[in-house]
Amino acid sequence: MTGGHAPSDATFLTGHTEDHLCAAADADALGVRAHREVVEPFRRLQSDARREGFDLQVLSGFRSFADQLSIWNRKTSGQLAVLDSDAAPLDIRKLSERELVFAILRWSALPGASRHHWGTDLDVYDAAAKPDGYDIELIPEEVDSGGMFGPLHDWLDARMATNDGCEFYRPYDEDRQGVAPERWHLSHVPVAAGYLAQLTPDVLRTALSAADMGLNNVVLAHLDEIYERYVINVADPPARYFVD
Repeated sequence: MTGGHAPSDATFLTGHTEDHLCAAADADALGVRAHREVVEPFRRLQSDARREGFDLQVLSGFRSFADQLSIWNRKTSGQLAVLDSDAAPLDIRKLSERELVFAILRWSALPGASRHHWGTDLDVYDAAAKPDGYDIELIPEEVDSGGMFGPLHDWLDARMATNDGCEFYRPYDEDRQGVAPERWHLSHVPVAAGYLAQLTPDVLRTALSAADMGLNNVVLAHLDEIYERYVINVADPPARYFVD
């Protein structure tokens, strides 16, 4: 496995530092902040997509712990919708605290456990296919084969299946009864796989123990289960990234 730049402590794993991110000029060009080792591989993928008539762009890249915590707290408090497996809003008043935590985790990562903290994972879309004035929702209907971004993702599936230098894959490619399938979510394997191996329950527990986070007591009580079901329960990276 090729390795990426890793700071000397665990803060980069949990979104508490930006030391691993690209320069400001690269972030401006991408439209988001990302890991410094992701920029050139993604530009190559953009170039390949452009030749096929797609305008591959990034909607979301690096997300800090504070960013993810804000999303989490707005969902636990009812300020943001919590969705069921079909991406329909739930009435959270009918859920137990544990049920609410696990419902949120279906579509939103636990603060400290988001792959977006690493800057290696990108939510993408086809700008050429986006209607003027349309607000992207990141829902299955947009990215399924019949959706507006479906042709891009069909092409990405074929491109990522080749063995000629593409460094991205889909960690949430199918329903494993953890995170819902996210066809829009690409991960830069050479760096992200190494980071995932370093993100342990103890690292998460340390990051969360002092956080002002909704339902933190419930999360900590079920952290081992959450870790197994929603953190490491992802697709295996393509075998070509591993060497003896």
